[in-house]
Amino acid sequence: LLLEVSERATKNYPKATLRHKMSMLGSEIDAAPSADWTMFGVHATTEVFDSTWAIFADRLMNPTLDPDDVALIKNQFLSAIRQQRDDPDALAEYLADSIAFSGHPYAIPVIGTEASIASLDAKALRDYQASQFVKSRMLLVVVGNVDRAHVERLVRSTLAKMPAGNYSWTAPPRLPQGKSAVAIEQRSLPTNYIVGYYSGPLANTADYQALRIATSVLTGRMFAEIRSRQNLTYDVHAPFLDRAASAGGLYVTTTSPDTTLKLMYTAVKELQEGLLDPDGLDRLEQQFLTEYFLDNETNDAQADFLARSELYRGDYNLAEKFVDELRSVTPEAVQRVARTYMKGIRFAYVGDPSKLHVDLITRF
Repeated sequence: LLLEVSERATKNYPKATLRHKMSMLGSEIDAAPSADWTMFGVHATTEVFDSTWAIFADRLMNPTLDPDDVALIKNQFLSAIRQQRDDPDALAEYLADSIAFSGHPYAIPVIGTEASIASLDAKALRDYQASQFVKSRMLLVVVGNVDRAHVERLVRSTLAKMPAGNYSWTAPPRLPQGKSAVAIEQRSLPTNYIVGYYSGPLANTADYQALRIATSVLTGRMFAEIRSRQNLTYDVHAPFLDRAASAGGLYVTTTSPDTTLKLMYTAVKELQEGLLDPDGLDRLEQQFLTEYFLDNETNDAQADFLARSELYRGDYNLAEKFVDELRSVTPEAVQRVARTYMKGIRFAYVGDPSKLHVDLITRF
């Protein structure tokens, strides 16, 4: 909320000035909260990098936080939270998070709740900015056509003047493991939404990349059977939540939940009980790497990739080992992680409860 409000005005860039300046520069400054951190980032050409940086730094260091601006952005946040229940996909995701991450830091909604957002005002944001916007909480990653010395000069004149603080990054624990469960929300819909999650390994462990590959294999198999052959859905996949404490899951929308769940269960069991063909796994890894790097070819995606290596594993240079680590995943490793983690799945079901036999969903 604070970072969004800072777009309205800062000490050195009043409201009209800030908007005009950003429009003239053609740059973007984005804020994106996530489970492990909030990204506050710049997209700018080399020619206007210094001018964009000045605004970027002032939004961190000197936000005005006018009460009227806070109220305006608060209402936008509250509206988005309320509309969440109108979108069955968003509702299913919210319910799945609630049941799967209960008791874990990830259970705290990234976008907040009506109560938590409503309780905030300009004073609360000023207090938060004074106590939490400190250097020990910040990781700066720069990707682009600018040299390190140039960036360091900009930092020394701005962010380096902020309080140091005494924060130390600590990765959260693994998600809690337990028995399968389901939260059901009745809705009169043409299709039914099913989302479920299970606890995965920590990002700094050997199983992390193996589970990433295993979920990709599972996605391919379920898509081929449930979407292509049976035509039971327009979307089915096995998500992998790329976080400090990972999670895997199952997602599908379908008019025939019982039949679909049986096929999904079979796909999981086959992954747990059988071994992949080594040549087939090698081809899949090559395809995965091609798609992954296509998805991460932008500067901001590369910055995110480096940040994850630094925070999750303690060294951004380890990002260079990503390809070798994926290629080293064996059929045995895929089977092992499928057996170890793909169980105790906690589901959310949004749709017609009469079409669901609960025992089919709680046996995962």
